Amino acid sequence: MRRLAFFAPLGAVVALAASPALAQAPTINVALGSDLQAKVEELGERDVSEQTTRLMEVVQSTLARRGALDGATIDLIVTDLKPNRPTFQQQVERPGLDGIRSLSIGGATIEGTITTADGQVQPVKYDWYSSNIAEVRGFGVWQDADRAYRRLAANLADGRYVTR
Repeated sequence: MRRLAFFAPLGAVVALAASPALAQAPTINVALGSDLQAKVEELGERDVSEQTTRLMEVVQSTLARRGALDGATIDLIVTDLKPNRPTFQQQVERPGLDGIRSLSIGGATIEGTITTADGQVQPVKYDWYSSNIAEVRGFGVWQDADRAYRRLAANLADGRYVTR
């Protein structure tokens, strides 16, 4: 009888702990817009590919952490991408660029749709760029683009799909 007294509360705790895990995580797809596809050679295929992966990871982790858009399908299209510092490919093509001291205004524009679990389709549109060179902070090549991803993810979790 003592064994049953131990397992009953344990079963209740396991059931409560598993209930949030039963929610289906959103499906996130990221693609490149036609204008950005034309710039892939200039920016470098590896860098652009890493940025699409980064966008997916940031959105996925933010939505999972905040428990938002469970069961939704999120289709995002990166229509513009600007680095803060020269990419590897840009430095290869133009050796005079300094990977540390060459600095520019960066950011990203993202569009797409969200199909919620109940079938409603909502448009998504977000962009963020530094407005001047003094706003550029950090040393990453894609610092401002990453900021755009994080802000988009927070907006999606808050239910704001079309901003700026």
